[in-house]
Amino acid sequence: MISSVTVYCSSNNLAPQEYFIAAASLGCELAKLNISLVYGGGRVGLMGCIADAVMENGGTV
Repeated sequence: MISSVTVYCSSNNLAPQEYFIAAASLGCELAKLNISLVYGGGRVGLMGCIADAVMENGGTV
């Protein structure tokens, strides 16, 4: 069983909107599956988006 995953992605807010949708979706699924997110620590761009989605859905970052 996977207990955590590491994600590194853009910390730039200029990525296409589809990427933000995908990042948020991944973050939501990680939280639902109780898989912790380990990431590069950025609060902006795709990095922030995925971390926010995990936390907003009760997951661990």
